[in-house]
Amino acid sequence: MDIPYIVIDQLDPDQQQVWHTYFGDADRPRYIEEGIWRRTQERATADQSAWSGVGDARRRIIHYRYRYGLVPTTAAPAIGLTDLYLYHSASAPTGEIAAHHGALLASLAGGGWTQAPGGFLWTRRDLKCRITEYEAHPQDIAAGRVGPAGYRSLDTQITSVAYTPPPSVRQLPWDVLSTGIRSKDRPGAPTRIPDLSVLADLRPFQVEIGCGTSVEAGIPPLHRLHEIYRVTDRHGHEPREHRFTLSPTADTLLHEVLTEPEEKTAEFVEMFRACFLAEPTPAMWALKALKDAGHLVGPIITNNFDVLAARAGLDECFMRRYDQAVPDVEWVDGAKALLVVGLHADRRKVQARARERGMRVVYLDPEGFWHDGQFMPYPLEGPQDGDLVCRAAAAEALPELVNLLERQPC
Repeated sequence: MDIPYIVIDQLDPDQQQVWHTYFGDADRPRYIEEGIWRRTQERATADQSAWSGVGDARRRIIHYRYRYGLVPTTAAPAIGLTDLYLYHSASAPTGEIAAHHGALLASLAGGGWTQAPGGFLWTRRDLKCRITEYEAHPQDIAAGRVGPAGYRSLDTQITSVAYTPPPSVRQLPWDVLSTGIRSKDRPGAPTRIPDLSVLADLRPFQVEIGCGTSVEAGIPPLHRLHEIYRVTDRHGHEPREHRFTLSPTADTLLHEVLTEPEEKTAEFVEMFRACFLAEPTPAMWALKALKDAGHLVGPIITNNFDVLAARAGLDECFMRRYDQAVPDVEWVDGAKALLVVGLHADRRKVQARARERGMRVVYLDPEGFWHDGQFMPYPLEGPQDGDLVCRAAAAEALPELVNLLERQPC
């Protein structure tokens, strides 16, 4: 596979301006795409990990970090993937790790990789792959974690040949692992409301947005990444029913990368490509109108990396930082409510802090999604007693709120 790998070819002048304004020269490195999943087999994850006792301690860690940049071409510049880093760590019983290791060697051979002297490194054009097996993983030794007898670990690192990840990047998934698994909230008893007219009496308010606004713009939902990186088995349509991919013998991700890297990389860059090509939606323009009218105060609080709020002319308070246990939020004195739009990600601490400040928390979320013509329920986890929930799409409810408030004085 050639690096740079072209993601969007022949940018037109408007697209070049979007790149320079919101990606290449932005206030944060939006040209970096990064994701981490750590899945563990333990009592607390039994429903999704098939844990049945102390002998079950399988673990799977995925960390990817991609850098994008402008690539000159004969006509107009393109956006290319300039650095690729994919890290996969599996811990499982010795027999499964041995089978996993053997399958990787077969995939390397089938994909036309060349082994370098020493037996641990393989190359294929502009990619390199390193495989390391451990009886006890160094990160577990350092952290004092002791697994069951008869377990081993196998690490696989695939990078572009010109990129060497710094120690801080390599350490990041293990720092995330040390924070433990996410504990689900116990939902309270929120009040259902038919629309957002209640916000007329809760002005000014702040806004936090999640992937719901991105999905309305045509950007794939998070479970598409779960499909690409084989995070779950994807049996059924309800996201919380999906089972973790933990047995390395059932994990196809590395086989796909090693045998057909060009085809798999096309999937890896799907999300970035969709984010770059997306346009602000009616919901985003409605938020801008609310901001201009003084009803919405402060920046848009978000963990989205699509830049749609910024492209609609709104300031963003971006929180997708793995090293923040409690993300920084720019609270505005006098704000009476926090409107949470289409957010299923784990940002409950932001909402908890809003409640602590005496703000009313109002959720706007259809609590489900359409799949093959059928509406699949996806209940919110975070609403608590005293919160308000409006089951509606942002693209409909937010413009309606703008029209309502235009008819009412502040």
